[in-house]
Amino acid sequence: MMIKTEKLTYTYSQGTPFEKTAVNGVDLEIEEGTLVGIIGHTGSGKSTLIQHFNGLIKPTSGKVFIDGEDIYDKSVNIRDVRFKVGLVFQYPEYQIFEETVFKDIAYGPKNMGLGEDEIKERVMQTAELLGISPELMERSPFELSGGQKRRVAIAGVMAMRPKVLILDEPTAGLDPKGRAMIFGQIRDYHEKSGSTVLVVSHSMEDVADFAQKILVMDHGKKFCYATPPEVFARAEEISAIGLSVPQVTKIFSLLREKGIDIRTDVYTVPFAVKTIKEYLEKEGQLP
Repeated sequence: MMIKTEKLTYTYSQGTPFEKTAVNGVDLEIEEGTLVGIIGHTGSGKSTLIQHFNGLIKPTSGKVFIDGEDIYDKSVNIRDVRFKVGLVFQYPEYQIFEETVFKDIAYGPKNMGLGEDEIKERVMQTAELLGISPELMERSPFELSGGQKRRVAIAGVMAMRPKVLILDEPTAGLDPKGRAMIFGQIRDYHEKSGSTVLVVSHSMEDVADFAQKILVMDHGKKFCYATPPEVFARAEEISAIGLSVPQVTKIFSLLREKGIDIRTDVYTVPFAVKTIKEYLEKEGQLP
């Protein structure tokens, strides 16, 4: 397992009147090379959970293992963990600070102690993957559009080639076209790097479209961790905890309620088309 937690618990403001348990006894195993979507309502513990994976937050109790190593063991250098687990915060463009796009993307690899040739190779490869043209490399990142700035900030983490890449709401504030572009580039990165990738999102529609596995959080606890069909087969339960399932899933649930014997674990339009064809063939309504 690339990521494993045992009874992971984190309590804010422990011992004060403001005490709040944000992550509560989470047992989780995420397989190496998996593209995972993390979903949950506001306050479900998503962001607190992921900050444990590269040592930004130390558990109140429980353990976190990355690539088989207990990252909070005294013998572990947390700096090495942060090179292994790259975390992109929400609105990462606000973390840009270098003079040029090239220097900003190169900042992480440079801190890893890599040679100049290796740094340049990583910067240019990552920039190409994220659609950052060579002409932009010597420009100030502050001259770029909001979407370009965000891609530069994400590229800075990707260029370190972490074993685990975590992105917290990477499409927050973007229009549908911008969201589709970022998710497409994350998918390409995952396919080309083979890294374990975790994406926190508030949109079940977006997660359904790209994730191999989905982690659903509810009030600090793991509600479920499964494949998209397994998750969306529980559409009623997911709705009950305050999450909105994809529109296409709702339609198939309604069809079932109307007495039509059709599967309800449908979560994308291509899957819906395939399911309807299979149903019509079974009913003898296709030539």
